Amino acid sequence: MHRKQMTSRRRLSVVCALALSAGAASLGAGPATALAAGSAQTLTGTLHDGATYLIQVPANWNGTLVLYSHGYVTPGSPNPATDVGDPLTGQWLLSNGYALAGSSYATTGWALQQAIPDQLSTLNTFDRRVGTPARTIAWGHSLGGMITAALLQVAPDRFTAALPMCGVLAGGVGTWNEALDSAVAVQQLLGPTSGLQVVNITAPTANLGIAETLLATAQANPQGRARIALASALGDLPGWFDPASPEPAATDYVSQEANQFLWQTQVDGPFAFALRAELEARAGGNVSWTAGVNFTAQLALSTDNTEVQALYSAAGLSLTADLATLQASAPINADPAAVKYLTKYIVYNGDLDRPVLTLHTTGDGLVVNQDEQAYRNVAEDTGDGQMLREGYVHRAGHCTFTPAETIAAFQALIHRVNSGVWGDSTAAGDLETAATALGPTYNVAPAAFIAFTPTRFLRPYDLGKR
Repeated sequence: MHRKQMTSRRRLSVVCALALSAGAASLGAGPATALAAGSAQTLTGTLHDGATYLIQVPANWNGTLVLYSHGYVTPGSPNPATDVGDPLTGQWLLSNGYALAGSSYATTGWALQQAIPDQLSTLNTFDRRVGTPARTIAWGHSLGGMITAALLQVAPDRFTAALPMCGVLAGGVGTWNEALDSAVAVQQLLGPTSGLQVVNITAPTANLGIAETLLATAQANPQGRARIALASALGDLPGWFDPASPEPAATDYVSQEANQFLWQTQVDGPFAFALRAELEARAGGNVSWTAGVNFTAQLALSTDNTEVQALYSAAGLSLTADLATLQASAPINADPAAVKYLTKYIVYNGDLDRPVLTLHTTGDGLVVNQDEQAYRNVAEDTGDGQMLREGYVHRAGHCTFTPAETIAAFQALIHRVNSGVWGDSTAAGDLETAATALGPTYNVAPAAFIAFTPTRFLRPYDLGKR
């Protein structure tokens, strides 16, 4: 096998580990473990479609079930049933009387079609094997956050409240459209004759190898780095990558672009240039389009606009000319049936009948924090904005919450369920205090809640209304 192909395969395995452990790792924790042996009843089994489930019920069960939805699993990778994001949070929940449940989903990849019924079947299994809970809280990370919000939309009567974390809350259509804008910039500006495919991908691993080569070559010179910044800006990628490092200064454009290069090559690129093929196969065609997109207007809306302007100027490169190149590229049209599939799995309608608290890191380059703005806007359009609150953690990385931050958010949601009002429970200061009070066991890094307002999500996210 060609070395570049081997590198690309390893990159896909890294993305799989990231996606499956997103939040589950919570800054380094391993697979979930429960209380000491004998203190919780563990139930496992298989659902009708082959998905497996995992249920844990503590001896002091308080009548509340917490249903966990796990993140994206790369096809061909292990796909166990998971009922909690990280072991410390699981230990806290069980110790405080909460039962845990979750399923594997019958398939891997963009598995919402299977995940939604499998999670509901897991609830039915819990009812049968344990008893009907008095309250059920849905929660999950990454694609699991998307599934959590989907469950609340399609089966609101089964849930009391929801905690989507680092979730794809702009919905599938907007998310993949925004990713396509960025991918087109890589294709057109870094390798227009390279054979790089951005839709209808036929050889995912080889295609990712082409993209990685183009990005690595571009990173070696100022003009290429400016173009990587432009491609990143069209996806609103943050200029912060390492959770253990401080956020680069607002005018440190060199460091910001270097971090965006890491997002592009280590995290986002595998989805854009390889894993997209799995979704296209599910949907029966291309789910995204650039027809009608004004790339100059998209850049003007991006949080990275100033960075791009500065790097183009420093490189002596014409931003106007490159934007004209993008605008002149052949428009990409989606397959209507494929868009219909992705709309079903899923685009959000904003109808929130239950309290929802979302949680996001500010420096997330896989699922950008602007997803929260999209979700809030559709909720406000339906008049249900009062049911929604958001919490933000000032940290780089995808789902890099500490157990303490996760538990503090969960406690705030339970406060809303118990009292019927949010009060100040979701204010950054109150969440910070609650997390810190949990002590060093759960604060594996200092709590970092922050008052934050995301900018606008760059692409239409509510069935093309914006």
